[in-house]
Amino acid sequence: MAYKVINPFDGKLIREFPNATDSEVERALDEAHEFYMDAKHQPILEREKNLKKVADELRANVEYYAKVLTINMGKLYKESKQEVIKTAQFAEYYSKNGSSFLKSQPYEIPDNYSYVEYDSIGAIMAVEPWNFPYMQVMRVFAPNYLIGNPVILKHASIVPGAAQAFEEAIIKANLPKGAFKNLFVSYDQVNKIISDRRVQGVALTGSEQAGKILASEAGKNLKKSTMELGGTDVLIVLDDADIKLAVKNAVSARLGNAGQACTSAKRFIVNQKVYGEFIDGIISEFSKRVSGDPLDLKTTLAPLSSKAAQIKLKEQVDAAIAGGSQIIWGDTTEVDGSDAIFNPLIISGMTPNNPMYDQELFGPVAQILPFKDDVEAVKMANYSNYGLGGAIYSTDLERAQNLASHIETGMVAINQIMTSHAEIPFGGIKKSGYGRELSDLGIKEFANAKTILYR
Repeated sequence: MAYKVINPFDGKLIREFPNATDSEVERALDEAHEFYMDAKHQPILEREKNLKKVADELRANVEYYAKVLTINMGKLYKESKQEVIKTAQFAEYYSKNGSSFLKSQPYEIPDNYSYVEYDSIGAIMAVEPWNFPYMQVMRVFAPNYLIGNPVILKHASIVPGAAQAFEEAIIKANLPKGAFKNLFVSYDQVNKIISDRRVQGVALTGSEQAGKILASEAGKNLKKSTMELGGTDVLIVLDDADIKLAVKNAVSARLGNAGQACTSAKRFIVNQKVYGEFIDGIISEFSKRVSGDPLDLKTTLAPLSSKAAQIKLKEQVDAAIAGGSQIIWGDTTEVDGSDAIFNPLIISGMTPNNPMYDQELFGPVAQILPFKDDVEAVKMANYSNYGLGGAIYSTDLERAQNLASHIETGMVAINQIMTSHAEIPFGGIKKSGYGRELSDLGIKEFANAKTILYR
């Protein structure tokens, strides 16, 4: 597997990184196990202080870390800086709350006393994606570091510079050796790491196909795993919605990060009474976006992460149109040249017999469908093999909450963009995966909840 930094804007090769040798992998496992053993005798308050140092490093050098993101995967420079700050916030959240989350919990039983304490279990193999190269890693690293589980990272092959930069922040914060290690490994090496007795958990954020492979490998070795996979998230606009707000958030949710987010709104399901007004609104806003160099502050729509991603999305759109969908707005010009720019599109008529109906279109392509009543909206929303997130827009909060309770996803946002917050659980159901990241649930995913009885 080649680990290369290729600028998505111009297709130029920036740098190539050598693959890790088997001896480097073994050394990383040894150091991870040493950290795991040492952490059992270290107060958690020390790790909280260390994690705060990582956050401080990121905040002190936002521009440096942001530029790495933009060059590696094409994110708008403004969005890259936002990601660096949010990554620091995740670290700060756990540095402030980790010890309280891990306090022993008493349980009452007749004629006895008991409590559950939360202990570390061993090294965690993290396989992470290119779309949020720092945030995704921190979501796994911060809680596991606090509990005493070392993390070994296999990052996406197109963002090796970002993977190296994250490790650089860890080193600059003077965290103990073995607490975190980035390795440019092959999938065969990943499988060997998972099977190693020193590794006790597997965390993946990625595609459904990657989830099947890694979950199978983890299960084969009886290792706990969490899977944060793709989504076909809905954005439901009811007839009493604030249309201006719905349009504003729909456009941001679909075009942010060039549409390359698992929780970005992909299916706009709109009440037929406000369908025309909503379409006019999103066309107006889509047309204002300017594609170009993501380091240029005048650019408002970034390229996709790679040429391969651009070609795949074009093939998906072509298949959707061949299957009966229609283009409401946008330019379907062939994707020529070395850049990975993809012109935004709005399509309609995506019926269940369309080959792309339940596929995740990972880019600036919005699907829009009308519905007649709330019952039909829920039916359309749930007619998917995925169940990550979604959003509902209505001025009637009780009505929106009732619908939210019937949406088959791990998360639903009302009158706001669906995004991650350190304080609340993040994750999905169905083929969107299992397990939760962030909040108190995230720190307990790879914890040994040990029951202790006494009289």
